[in-house]
Formats: sequence, C-alpha cells, structure tokens
Amino acid sequence: MDMALIAALIMFGGVIFFLVVGTPISVAVGISSFAAMLIILPTKGAMLTSAQRMFVGLDSFALLAIPFFILAGNIMNNGGIAIRLINFSKIISGFFPGSLAQTNVVSNMLFGSISGSGVASAAAVGGIMSPIQKKEGYDPAFATAVNIASAPTGMLIPPSNTLIVYATVAGSVSISALFMGGYLPGVLWGLTVMIMVGFMAKRRGYIAKHSMTLADCCKVTVDAIPSLSLIVVVIGGILAGVFTATEASAIAVVYSLILSLGYRSLDIKKLPEIFLSAAKMSSIVIFMLATSSIMSWVMAFTQIPALIADNLLSVTDNPIIILLIINVILLFVGTFMDPTPAVLIFTPIFLPICMALGMDPVQFGILLVFNLSLGTITPPVGPILFTGCKVSGISIDSVVRTLLPFFFAILLILMLVTYVPAISMAIPEIMGLIG
Repeated sequence: MDMALIAALIMFGGVIFFLVVGTPISVAVGISSFAAMLIILPTKGAMLTSAQRMFVGLDSFALLAIPFFILAGNIMNNGGIAIRLINFSKIISGFFPGSLAQTNVVSNMLFGSISGSGVASAAAVGGIMSPIQKKEGYDPAFATAVNIASAPTGMLIPPSNTLIVYATVAGSVSISALFMGGYLPGVLWGLTVMIMVGFMAKRRGYIAKHSMTLADCCKVTVDAIPSLSLIVVVIGGILAGVFTATEASAIAVVYSLILSLGYRSLDIKKLPEIFLSAAKMSSIVIFMLATSSIMSWVMAFTQIPALIADNLLSVTDNPIIILLIINVILLFVGTFMDPTPAVLIFTPIFLPICMALGMDPVQFGILLVFNLSLGTITPPVGPILFTGCKVSGISIDSVVRTLLPFFFAILLILMLVTYVPAISMAIPEIMGLIG
C-alpha cells in the first residue's frame, strides 16, 4: 500500500477515533500526526521532527494578533461597549418589522467587527437583548435564534481571528486582503438574517418600534462614536500601512481598555480574571496551531493533498461539482469541529485543488471561513448555538426548529460566495490589495 495512503489512514482515522472517545482536538491531531510520522521516520527522528515542527509552526509574528484580539474582545465584553453599540443599532433598525430582533442583528455585526469573535457577540449582545425582547412579547426561541444566526458575522467582518489563522496556514496571503474580502460576505450574511427577520416578524405580529427622538439619536450616536472609532483605527491603520495586523491587535487592547475605563463600566478588580480568561482561550488556539504543524509536515512530505486531489478529480473535472463537493465536506466537518482546527486541517488539502481550478487564495479563505462559520450555529458542537442558548436560558431543541430557515437562507449566500468571485474579491481588488 502507498505510504501516503497509509499515513492518511493512520492520521485521519486516529483523529476520528480520539474525537469519538472525547480527546481534545489538539491532542487528537498531535498524537495521530506523530503516529503517522512513525511510518516515515525512525522513532528518534519522528520525535525530533515533531518537536521542531511545533516550534516552527508558532514562529510567526502574525500569530501574536490572536491573543491580543481575544483579550480585546474580553475587555469589550466587560467594558460597557456592547450596550452602546446596541443603542446605536436601534437608530438603524428601529424602522423595520421586528425592530428589537433587527437591532440584535445589527448589534452583532457591529460588535463582531470590533471584537472579531462570534461567541463574544452572542454572549454580550444576546445577554442584553434577550431579556428586552422577552419583555416586549417576543418568542424567546425566535429571539435566541436571531441572536445565534447573526453572531457569526463577526468571524467574517474584520478583524477576524479565523482569517488570521488561515493566512498563517495558507502562506503568502495578505491579511489585509482577507480582511477586506470578508466585509461583503459578512454584511450579506447579516442582511440575509435581517430580511428573514422581517418576513417572520410580520407573520408573528412583531411591529416596528422606533421611539427615539432626534435628540435621543444624536446623544446615542455621540456616545457610540468612541466605540465605533475602534473599527476605523484598527482597519484604517492596517490599510494605510501605519501598522500591521499584529500591531493593530495590541492597539485594540489598549484602546478598548482606555474606553472601558472611561465609560466606568469595567471593574479594575476583574482585570486579572479577564487576562486569565484570554490566556486560557489563546493557549487552546496556539496549542492547536502547534500540533497541526506536525500534521501539515506529514501531509506535505507524503503528498496527501495531491492524493486527495487526484481522487477528487477522478470523480469529475467539472469545477462546479468539485466546489459543491468541497462545500458539502466542509459543512459536514463544521458540525462537529470548531473553525480553527478545521482551517488548520483542511486548508492544505483543499487550497491546492481550488487554486488548480483558478480560484484565488483570498476567495478560498473567505469561502472556507464562511462555510465553517455555519458549523458554529449547528449541533452537535456549535459553540455559538450553545452560547446563545445559555445566555437566553432556552433549550437547544426549542431553538433549532426556528433556526432552520435562517440556516438555509445563509446557505444560499454561501453558494454565491463560492461561485461569484466578485463578492470576495471586489473590495480587495479596488483597494489594490490583490495584484
């Protein structure tokens, strides 16, 4: 049997086995990849190479952006920024049917574009909006479904930790181009949820409710400007070349900390707890990156991506069908695997195939993250699904049925992202980020 096939069976079979028995994904990937490496190298060589690849995999300045953006998101979650964005969102969404639910969607898009985390958005915005919607007579399952369906927009609208991870794995892909490429798909996701909310709100009798006067709107806008300015500072600074994405992440931490203290919404005594929480979350991601580096080496050495590509292309040479197969695989994977490890595992496999079909790495990155983001709102793993249900106190069973129409509507946008390159590529090309 071919060495590449044996290594692939050991590696991917091992990952599946360890996940079934409840092993953490990073440990499952590390052990399985090391076992596959023993097929290629002697024991001592496999141990030395594994250790070396773990260190080399983390030797990237860009990766520092991940813990900083996670910390910034934690500070924002506790610093009173969410409520100001929610109040500002009411100005935009108050005229639409189901105005409170619409406010939830817009707030998730804004908070996600600042924190870069869908889970943080679901927790911060959902924790505030769910009780308000319940008080106004909204069905708790509907309110929770809206919050869950719109929270992943923060994984596409920059800054996005998942896109940073993809850029690291994919190689010479501009983080700035990926950030700009994520804007339109992320906004389309949010607008799709808003349209669905409008139709469902009319059927349920949830009317538009905009009680804010012009003076109130001005006051709320002025109050929200410092929070909204973070988007301009971080993204504007990256695009202008003033600082890198990593430096921008550190600036985001300092800015959000000063802002939260200025709002007097952040208890200084909670800072150690916030830092510790960010460190724990960062360590999970960083360790996953380290162990996946072993897997990447094994795949590159044994040419597993080429083996998979040859088998996939032997089924059909129709690009439309191939991309559809890739999407189906990723949708399935996303139901039981978090986006970060999925990006680390499947980028080396599917990126060469998509590039052979003429797809730009930026478009593939957006397609990959968009697809896997859908997995965050689906059982059995769905971190945003669980977070949204937890903050609203609603069972998953009662939410899933209401969530399904949103899922299928977002799925249509995924197809557009897959087959219409301009959705991902137009903004980066206009801004000269792609040659």
